[in-house]
Amino acid sequence: MLGAAVPLVICAQEASDHGRLVETRPTDPAGTRLYPFTGRVVDSKSGQPVQCRVHLQDASGKWYLVQSDGGNAVHYERDLAHLPNSPEVHTTLSADPFVVDLPNGDYTLRVERGKEYFPYVGTFSIANRSRSQTIRLQRWINLAKRGWYSGDTHVHRTVGELPNIMLAEDLNVAFPLTYWVQRSDTVPTADEHEASYDRLIHVDSNHVIYPRNTEYEIFEVHGKRQTLGAVLILNHQQPLKLGAPPMGNIATEARRQGALMDLDKHSWPWSLMIIPVMEVDLFELSNNHVWQTEFGFRDWAIDTISPHMGLQQDDAGLTEWGWIDYGFQTYYQLINCGFRMRVTAGNASGVHPVALGFGRVYVRLTDGFDYDSWMDGLNAGRSFVSTGPMLDLRFNGGDAGQQFQVTRVEDARVQITGTAESRRPIRTIEIVVNGDVAQTIHPRNQQTALGGFRSSIDVTVEREGSFWTAVRCFEEHPTGRVRFAHTNPVYVDLEGNEVRPRKEAIDYFIDRLETECRNLDGVLTAESMAEYRRAVEFYRRIRQDAKPESTIEP
Repeated sequence: MLGAAVPLVICAQEASDHGRLVETRPTDPAGTRLYPFTGRVVDSKSGQPVQCRVHLQDASGKWYLVQSDGGNAVHYERDLAHLPNSPEVHTTLSADPFVVDLPNGDYTLRVERGKEYFPYVGTFSIANRSRSQTIRLQRWINLAKRGWYSGDTHVHRTVGELPNIMLAEDLNVAFPLTYWVQRSDTVPTADEHEASYDRLIHVDSNHVIYPRNTEYEIFEVHGKRQTLGAVLILNHQQPLKLGAPPMGNIATEARRQGALMDLDKHSWPWSLMIIPVMEVDLFELSNNHVWQTEFGFRDWAIDTISPHMGLQQDDAGLTEWGWIDYGFQTYYQLINCGFRMRVTAGNASGVHPVALGFGRVYVRLTDGFDYDSWMDGLNAGRSFVSTGPMLDLRFNGGDAGQQFQVTRVEDARVQITGTAESRRPIRTIEIVVNGDVAQTIHPRNQQTALGGFRSSIDVTVEREGSFWTAVRCFEEHPTGRVRFAHTNPVYVDLEGNEVRPRKEAIDYFIDRLETECRNLDGVLTAESMAEYRRAVEFYRRIRQDAKPESTIEP
């Protein structure tokens, strides 16, 4: 911890510098008259104004950014030329009315508040007069009342604008990556203003910003283009004065400062190396390629994918499910190798076309919100990741992340109880054991008093040996998009018995690393190359006990 917490940073009214802004004026450049549209957003139950995110588009597809009337607003636009179908254009607002000047025409308005409210989507017309509207947002679940608090571990928004955004998204914890480096052997740096934030920032009692975090994202080695990958160092106390690679010394210093290491994406060229070398803590099951807008990175790392995974593809490359499944399968087999990384979610809002906290990790706290307790829970795995549904589950009466040491086969069991809930009906609930779907539950989808859908879960997982198990579920979506939730695993360790990876998976890991060793020979220093070779030898040792077939019993 970096001393006493500092108070809320007040966001200025002006738009942030993230992206090109669509400005509104009394008349457009052609002199067309504009008419004010005023909106007021309230909680449907209490009638009280609430913070929110607003998307506004006309019939031609043009986006408009609204202004706050008396409060503060942050504008965001990521409309990438190479991803024309994936624009993210919105305004996050304080709990005050908003206003925008519009020409005559038809408009679609979408208003959202994080994951726990139903979005509002509606249309209206401007016809030679001003309009006003009250939007009532209905909450379908309240996880904080059950002890669950959310976070985003990959944030590229400024510290100054985060209070506005976090309250609009009802995101409890944010880790802005104030330090960033993309060249090898270079110490990460930060904007002077951003670097001035050196301790925990309380937005309010349940929303906090930890401002000292670093991303190593190496695209250049010794002045030449060479992609190595990214890793996030979260919650360190002092600036890290080390360049990358090598990575082992960075991990040592990060641990000394009480930091956690987040893998970012599993598909980076160096990912399989840094996992054993850095003893990475966190794995982003929902990463910065998972968006509310159309999935964009169809060919990302596609030439490195092994046929044994059977990932879903089409003519354009990986589908959205193919990409998510790629992460799931990689995570499962790394767990089978003994790497008990805890699940998390990071969006890279500020760089990618995605809202803060679209994918988020929920951590369960039994005594109310506290940042240190939340970090302890994240590190312990008392968590689940969600892009839509919610999982409120217990494993043998306790939280996810537990490790049960047993000495008898008859004690190798886990009872899973609780609920899966969503604002749409849940399509399927799956029990994963040692990396395979061992049981599929048909959800009951009973409608709750708040309008969501709830399905109870009460199953027992038993095996004649060590195993791990986790729960995942998928929401029905009208356009076929993938919205999922996934718990952290729990582990049952039977003395004298270990979970083992499949040979096809470990061979894939070894092949990828050996390819990287060939690509980097003569590029990296001998010290850095030694880390790759140590990682190869680590996986080779594991391979000696690998299984040729599924680790799941029929």
